Amino acid sequence: MSYDLWYWPTIPGRGEFVRLALEAGAISYRDLAREEGAGALAADLAVPRDMPPFAPPYLIADGLTIAQTANILLFLGERHDLAPGNLAGRLRVNQLQLTIADMVGEAHDVHHPIAGGLFYEDQKPEAARRAEDFRANRIPKFLQYFERVLLHSGDWIAGDRWSYADLSLFQLIEGLRFAFPKRTASVIRDCPKLLGLHEAVATLPELQDYLASDRRLPFSDGIFRHYPELDAA
Repeated sequence: MSYDLWYWPTIPGRGEFVRLALEAGAISYRDLAREEGAGALAADLAVPRDMPPFAPPYLIADGLTIAQTANILLFLGERHDLAPGNLAGRLRVNQLQLTIADMVGEAHDVHHPIAGGLFYEDQKPEAARRAEDFRANRIPKFLQYFERVLLHSGDWIAGDRWSYADLSLFQLIEGLRFAFPKRTASVIRDCPKLLGLHEAVATLPELQDYLASDRRLPFSDGIFRHYPELDAA
């Protein structure tokens, strides 16, 4: 069984949360836009479907087109044992994934607070105001929440092994450290369980080949962007 993943070919973005699950789960897939280019992605988005995706990422699996990062991961988690087998566990992991998605959206909106179609340079005063609140209030609120969850659950979000939500927390921390290195460092030092989870995912045997490969795209101009003027401890 092999899946087709469609996402923008030059940025990690939301697609990276899906890639990490596919890689750690040793699930066969083709990263089609990286193979065929952004034009092929645009053409595939225009293909008529009963339920067309609004935007990448989306996964073609068994004749289904599955869009939205959390929805894709819900599917992979159940199909490939990347989440608990019981209903409560699956809901727990999905809930965490949706909360991660909330923070990802807020991180993006720091540098594009007015409109995604405008350049950052066209909204710098508004971005500075948004960044101040994100640093002061939102980064601590989210990271301290994840820390509380881990204090209750243990080393992993659900159960005695990693789930796709653990992989996504790792990617979230990676993105925050890139975009807001000073503020993230000052907040996360008080989150030892979250730091431990990040280290545990970084050293998973299932991910070592991928993390060391050129298939692991660096952060650049995607969701997580580093503008020094937007960061402070």
